[in-house]
Amino acid sequence: MGPKTRILDATMLVFRRHGFRRSSIEQVAEAAGLTRQALYHHFESKEALFRAVIERVHESAIAAEETAVAAAETAGGDLGDILAAGMTARMSTMIGSLDGSPHLEELYSEHLVHARDLYQTYAARYAERMVATISRIVRKQQLALPQDLSPAEFARLVEMAMYAAKSQYPAMQPSDAFLKDMAIMVRTLCAGALPKSQKPPVKKAAIPKRPTRRTSGGHP
Repeated sequence: MGPKTRILDATMLVFRRHGFRRSSIEQVAEAAGLTRQALYHHFESKEALFRAVIERVHESAIAAEETAVAAAETAGGDLGDILAAGMTARMSTMIGSLDGSPHLEELYSEHLVHARDLYQTYAARYAERMVATISRIVRKQQLALPQDLSPAEFARLVEMAMYAAKSQYPAMQPSDAFLKDMAIMVRTLCAGALPKSQKPPVKKAAIPKRPTRRTSGGHP
């Protein structure tokens, strides 16, 4: 194990134990078995350490999601199975990185303060991967998305379902209930994706006729 990996492991341990605000460079150095000066050789501040562990969590979440999507697709799952598996793996990885910490809400809020740019970058990457997955499955399984939505539009709705579930579970706790509800919402959305051969005809909204105005004397 290299010194950088050891430092990041120690950083996560310290942040989980003490939260962000009450953690220090000295605590991380001690947990990593390094001097403060040696730690500064790799990271210039506590904020830099925090950003590094957040980035590692996101990279791990992406890898977990890709693995779960590939496994569900290989097993012959439908669109709901595949997307639910991927998002469950992603969120489980994120939750697991801080599992057991009494400072969950603080760490999540500090994430947005000190790493908002990373949050936005990875949100875009998650969205791009989901669009690619939906496009591939729709093409492979010859599906028609509900309401003739594009893969990008449908991916946005799936992500919105995840955020809706998060709003009901502060800090995504209890995690089992959060993950279950999120998966149900994703599968419910995907239930509208049908094989093109089974797609019902799109009903056009009836345009009401303009009422005829009564006139006297036969003039309009």
